[in-house]
Amino acid sequence: MDLDFKNELAVMPDLRHRLRQLRWFRATFRGNAKAVTTHYGVRFDIDEEKLTRVFLDWVEMIDARKEFARLDRADFIVYTAGLALKELIRRAPASISPGSEVASTAANAEIVRFWPEGFLYTNYCVCAIAAIFEQEFGQAPLLDRCADDLRTWWSYRENTREMPASAVAFLDRFLGSEPNWVAPDLVEGRLAMRRALEALEALPAIPGSA
Repeated sequence: MDLDFKNELAVMPDLRHRLRQLRWFRATFRGNAKAVTTHYGVRFDIDEEKLTRVFLDWVEMIDARKEFARLDRADFIVYTAGLALKELIRRAPASISPGSEVASTAANAEIVRFWPEGFLYTNYCVCAIAAIFEQEFGQAPLLDRCADDLRTWWSYRENTREMPASAVAFLDRFLGSEPNWVAPDLVEGRLAMRRALEALEALPAIPGSA
């Protein structure tokens, strides 16, 4: 991953809520595309109609599950980024500009060359997670080594072609968490959420609350 764009995101106040506004979502996505172009040379054309559809579907999914944010806010942030990644891959709002190609020998260049759009979408979501974590928890999560492994990206692309929801599981894997491969976009099935629910159920009942 190329996390330089994270620094641009991190200076935006209240980033977690700003990204749930269409104009900020579109602006930051374009900013990430520009950063990827700067580092790797490949240019992208962005379909604004598709990108808007991604945003609207994503916000609707978040609203339907927002009560889980109270159980584990950090995990919910990662989960919502996974939902955004799923929709980006499913609707494919970015395409390589005609005649453009990767012109870099930098780290991850082979991954960008292999799947430039997937790298763009994933980099955006990882940078957003890292910036939000820095704002809210003081430290960005560490990436697993598999995030820079081309073999993992082969599997990632093939799996998301068959089932876009598996993007949620791969994002978890990149961040070193245990993925739910069976039902990746089911929030109740996430390990952190299950643990939080079990902890709530183990709390002693308050006298007189029945």
